[in-house]
Amino acid sequence: MTKKLLTRYNNTPGSHTLAFYQSVNGYQALEKALAMTPDAVIDEVKKSNLRGRGGAGFPTGMKWSFMPKAPVDAEGKPKPKFLVCNADEGEPGTFKDRLLMTQHPHQLVEGMIIAGHAIGATRGYIYIRGEFVHETRRVEAAIEEARAAGFLGAKVMGKEWSFDLCVYRGAGAYICGEETALLNSLEGKRGEPRLKPPFPAQVGAFGMPTCVNNVETFCSVPTIIAGGAEAFASLGTERSGGTRLFCVSGHIEKPGVYELPINITLPELIAHCGGVLGGRKLKAVIPGGASAPMLRADEIEVAMDFDSLAKAGTMAGSGGVIIIDETACIVEVAARLLKFYEHESCGQCSQCREGSHWLARMFDRIERGGGTEDDLNMIAEICSNMAGQTICAFADAVTGPALSTIRKFRSEFEEHVRLGRCPCKHEGHAYPHSQIHHASARL
Repeated sequence: MTKKLLTRYNNTPGSHTLAFYQSVNGYQALEKALAMTPDAVIDEVKKSNLRGRGGAGFPTGMKWSFMPKAPVDAEGKPKPKFLVCNADEGEPGTFKDRLLMTQHPHQLVEGMIIAGHAIGATRGYIYIRGEFVHETRRVEAAIEEARAAGFLGAKVMGKEWSFDLCVYRGAGAYICGEETALLNSLEGKRGEPRLKPPFPAQVGAFGMPTCVNNVETFCSVPTIIAGGAEAFASLGTERSGGTRLFCVSGHIEKPGVYELPINITLPELIAHCGGVLGGRKLKAVIPGGASAPMLRADEIEVAMDFDSLAKAGTMAGSGGVIIIDETACIVEVAARLLKFYEHESCGQCSQCREGSHWLARMFDRIERGGGTEDDLNMIAEICSNMAGQTICAFADAVTGPALSTIRKFRSEFEEHVRLGRCPCKHEGHAYPHSQIHHASARL
């Protein structure tokens, strides 16, 4: 459909090594970037229309431009600037960053060095989810190779600029995917989001100006510098440049990570992945990771870029596309999602701490057949007291699946209440729920 920018060497033996990466022109983009001024690099990224691939979709070049040029402390002494990579990837249905760190770690390292030059950073941190043991080893090995080759450390490629990277492993908390909670964890503190302002660009890691981007975002940077912003921008929409990595899972014939045009339509994406598992009918799609509001089968005629999905009442999020077929019980799907969010709330804000707990209990009660009509009516009221009322967007993430499922599949919820049991486990479904779960977990 379009040429691959990030994954064209997937499954190539040795793709994670420096020798291979240099054999396919690796680190040439860094050499080009170092011959440019920092402002010129930032302008090139702006013109590329690269938007953050971690979930928020904020323009990357603009985010870099927010970093102060020459920050000083209260005594007038220069303050260091830091660069942080968010490699926590805890969003259910999302696994693209794992692939990039496993097979293309030098692409990440080069992208971070270029970004460090652009914002004037002296040190970068890669915050990796604690469960990613193999990925951590790959990234650490790439950093060592890059340092030995002179791409990291004192006088990067002989220039009068020093920059180094180190890896920090998290402990598997979903909330640490939020950038300020990540920064707290990086500092050895409890992983809780911070009040903003001040924003990380002013007060970030260890109180210093800090820029945080996602793995896929950094991996896109060498392509932009090497091939030019116009070429990258031409592959996407007017406001979103380049390709995107889509993580497709659930009831789909060919689950996996697919690099495709960012404006591909959802039906085209499903067809590209072999269609719905077993030729069954599509029931719903979660288009951007578990926190994205669900789309019914009759709502999927939409492009997968950030703006198109926002207009459709959902979001592109992390690019995790979860396919749900006609055999699935939406009430059970929602109950499982809400149980996850109840567990992962950091508990700092009472609206989120209590609301996620109440929602999880109510959805579980409805799914087990003990729900009431009052429960169905109360869900929207609880959500209204959560969304937009907390320090970070976690509460909004909880209300996404809660509201979209109850509004778009209310008849299923009402049937559970009326019958006092889950009808999906008794009547007319193609195969038992245990097999549905197995199919959903194929990745």
